[in-house]
This record gives sequence, C-alpha cells and structure tokens, in this order.
Amino acid sequence: MFQRRVLSLSICILFGCLSVTVAQRSDLAARFYQHGMEKLDAADFDGAILDFTRAIEVNSGLRPTNSLTSGSQVSVNKFADSGIAVVDPFTANAYTSRGLAFYRKGEYDAAMADWNRAIRINPRLASAYSNRACAYYVAGDKQAALADWNRAIQLDNRLAQAYSNRGGLKHDLRDIDGAWADLNKAIELDPTNGSPFSHRGYLWLEKHDYEKAIADFNRALDLAPELVLARQGRGAARMSTSELELAVADFDEALRLDPNLVIGYVNRGLAYLILGKSEAAERDFQKVLSLRPGLRAELENRKKLALELRAKRN
Repeated sequence: MFQRRVLSLSICILFGCLSVTVAQRSDLAARFYQHGMEKLDAADFDGAILDFTRAIEVNSGLRPTNSLTSGSQVSVNKFADSGIAVVDPFTANAYTSRGLAFYRKGEYDAAMADWNRAIRINPRLASAYSNRACAYYVAGDKQAALADWNRAIQLDNRLAQAYSNRGGLKHDLRDIDGAWADLNKAIELDPTNGSPFSHRGYLWLEKHDYEKAIADFNRALDLAPELVLARQGRGAARMSTSELELAVADFDEALRLDPNLVIGYVNRGLAYLILGKSEAAERDFQKVLSLRPGLRAELENRKKLALELRAKRN
C-alpha cells in the first residue's frame, strides 16, 4: 500500500529558548521575553512577536555600540537592516523564540532571518541551528538541514528532538542505519517525546514488521495525540494486517487534523475500495487528484492492486 513516510512540521519540532539567565539582560527585557513565551504557548503569535521585539529593543539599549572597549566581555552587534544593537547572548535567545513565532505564523522568511541573526550573535546556540534546519527542510534543502542538525547536536548532544528530526531526515536520505541510531538515541534521551517513536514506526513499516510499527505508533499517539503522521502510519500498518475498519478510523482522524494530507486520502480510498465501498473510495481519489494531479498514474496502479486484494478477500 501507499506507505511512503513524509517528514513534516507536525513532527519536525522547533525550540523556544525557555530559560535565559544572562547578566546583561534587564528585568524589563526578561519580563517581555517571558510574556512572549506565554503568548507563544497560547498560539498568540502576533502578541508573542511584539513581546519578543520589545525584549530585543530593551536589551539592545543596555549599552551603546561605541561604549565598549576591546577588552569588554560583552559582544555587541548592530544589524543594518533593523537598526538594533544587540547584547550577546540574551538577544540571541529572543531572536530564536521570535523566529519560532514567525514560523508558526507561516512567515518563513522572517523566521529564517531571525535564526540567522541569532546565530550571528551567538554561534553556539544549538536551538537556533535546530530550528533553522526545519526551515531548510521545508524549503527542500535537505543537505543544509542536515548540516544544521549536525551542528546543533555537536553543540548539545543531549538535544533529543534534534536527534529525532535528524533521524527522520536520514530516513528520507535513505541512510537507514543512521536513522535507526538517531531515533533510538532520541528515545533514550527523552522517552516522553512522541516524535521519534513516530519516525521509528515508519522504519518498522519498511521492514514489514507491522506489530512493532503499530506499537511505536501507539506509543507516539499516547504521548502526542496530535501527531498526524503517527496516525497515518498506524493506519497504513493496520491496512497491511487487514484491519481495514481500524485503518479507516485512523485515516479519518489524520484527515481531521490535516485536511490536506494527500497520503491520507490515498490510503483511506484504497481501504474503502478493498472493503467494497466504491463511492466513498472514489470521493477520496478525486480529492487526491484535486490536490496532486500528478499522482493519477500511480493512483491507478494502486487501485488495481486494491481491487485484486478485494477479489481475494471475497
């Protein structure tokens, strides 16, 4: 069946800088930063962006650029495009978190610009590299994404989510051994994170070990019910074990969470076809073609296979 794994933002997790203890930050900047994090958690992205911007501006005003001597322990950068002088390293964290707010709002260029700024200010900020890797991945530059996740892990080898994301990317790049190693490491570091279990479930699918795949998808969904591709993956595994009604239920939920998930319509349509629900299947196939017209030939081949399976069942 159509079980191709897709890495997406739903399982490519980004980082905010949750705690910042820096001598050069002001209490006012810290308050703006904390308010920004609270608004980010509440999905108030515009409010978060405003508070992070205020934190950046306040912290930038702590010392004028020309007041620092060559022996100063505080490095200051001034961005020509923004007119803001920034004090390292607190402002790098604020830029990283503001980039996350921009990203979640769908303003990817602004997010990338903020992560670039954060890295220019503090080249050792692992979270900024890990976040920027997600932006590179979504933009289709997998090698740049891999380089950034490598750098993030080099800087912080306890960064479980970076291992998880890199493991998913290595799967895409067909570095299967590397994917296994990264995902197992991510789970070792943080067994409460659902995304590496979801990634690993797709590796089990490729090995046709559906029992272990379902176990990993179950664990992922116990930890993070919103993981769309864990739901989709479990549905694919259930199709392979002929649990078609349960598979349809998984595809239903995946499509509720992401109405544009093409693979969900493909697999649900195939499940419907095997079950003899031809009208429902055709609705899903038409939806696939409306979203991805280029899949017509592949879809026709898979429909033929599904019809053969239905004939064997009968």
